[in-house]
Amino acid sequence: MQLEIDGKIIALSEAGWLENLNEWSEELACGIAINEKVELSDEHWDIINTAREYFLNNSTVAEPRKFSKIMKEKFGVDRSSSKYIYALFPYGLVKSANKIAGLPRPKGCS
Repeated sequence: MQLEIDGKIIALSEAGWLENLNEWSEELACGIAINEKVELSDEHWDIINTAREYFLNNSTVAEPRKFSKIMKEKFGVDRSSSKYIYALFPYGLVKSANKIAGLPRPKGCS
């Protein structure tokens, strides 16, 4: 699978995960979001950017429970629940938000 962004072909896995994490860009995120049937809003970007920030600081993706704690600290209780995240990303943090954020696919995630 691949996406063309600004005239450049970006390789994605068969399941739509970014092959080369260094190629991530906001434009690419928008393309992946279209594939995931997610229309990005400011709330989506808050989650995407928080997930990327955690990954860049820790070299691993945040587990959902840890991510909820981070969201609570950063944005308050209303935006920290898994219900909130699933409302924005129908396949959740691990399978959808992290994919759009250009993060590595966690083991056991298709």
